[in-house]
Amino acid sequence: MSLSAPVGLSGEDRQKGSFTIDARATNLNKHGAAVQIGRELMVGAVITLRNKQGAEVSARVVARLAAVQGVSSYGVEFVDQNSQAQGFWGISFPSNGS
Repeated sequence: MSLSAPVGLSGEDRQKGSFTIDARATNLNKHGAAVQIGRELMVGAVITLRNKQGAEVSARVVARLAAVQGVSSYGVEFVDQNSQAQGFWGISFPSNGS
């Protein structure tokens, strides 16, 4: 979806430095999103996403999508596709069925 939401991110960057930072998630979907962050992340790394209600989920970095002026965009997917992940964005997504 072409929606965006503020999120908190925490984890380890490419240099193995721990971070907790505010970021923006775009292209929200029921499996994850794209996140913009001013740090380099490793594809395959697991980070924690925190929504504005304080709920947290683990997400895996699956791809580096773009980098512009020191801000990188990464595709992330929820590690567990449980009810907490399904409700993380506070949006009801349409089912894949008819």
